[in-house]
Amino acid sequence: MNVVDEQIRLYAKQLKLPSFAEYGEILRQADPSAGFGELLLELMKAETQSRQENQNRRRLKAASFPYLKTIEEFDCSQLNDAVSPIFLQELATCKFVQDRQNVVMIGNPGRGKTHLSIALGLKACTQGFQVLFKNAATLSTELCEARDHYQLGKLERTLTKADLLILDELSYLSFNRHQSELLFKVISDRSEKSSTIVTTNLPFSRWPELFENTTMVAALIDRLTFQSHVLDMNGDSYRLLATMPK
Repeated sequence: MNVVDEQIRLYAKQLKLPSFAEYGEILRQADPSAGFGELLLELMKAETQSRQENQNRRRLKAASFPYLKTIEEFDCSQLNDAVSPIFLQELATCKFVQDRQNVVMIGNPGRGKTHLSIALGLKACTQGFQVLFKNAATLSTELCEARDHYQLGKLERTLTKADLLILDELSYLSFNRHQSELLFKVISDRSEKSSTIVTTNLPFSRWPELFENTTMVAALIDRLTFQSHVLDMNGDSYRLLATMPK
């Protein structure tokens, strides 16, 4: 490496323009007749693309998805008539996040609710939104522990910053009064300010079974469903069908 290359790498690092240190690759790919301005433009494009990719990786890491699933992998043929593939594609535009709307997916186990919620979260990440995936039971425990250790404000601020909060499996475990009130505050604070996706096995009529503080269930449902999308995803289990002989 010659002195000029070393200085270019040094300045690229100081200016936080790492793509400029790889100018040689840009030159090799450029049109031989390209002028200085065109070469500079290509360098700037490469730097912009690199930054976008890095930001996307950071958003994906911060989202804490348990695994990655895409809309393209979702088997729309298994949907019942209440949810159309066209509507799913509309959700995949993430306009509901931009409009600060919620999505509640109700259906029996094995219907792809978690898959779809992750897929929509992944789409939101690639569009620049801050996403956070949380299992409902895990989040309720984290909220109580944060309160006990005087860290509740910090956790609530993290939740508030998310443009899209995915609250998965709000159905398998019931919540005591403290957990109920903390979860209610999280959802209430996000109402009309940002988006929340909730997946659940239980219809709204059975939500009082989940929360010890049953007086707030109606208010909770009201905040989740106001100007939002409720998806009926009941039907035969995908996983069960996949194990049956053809």
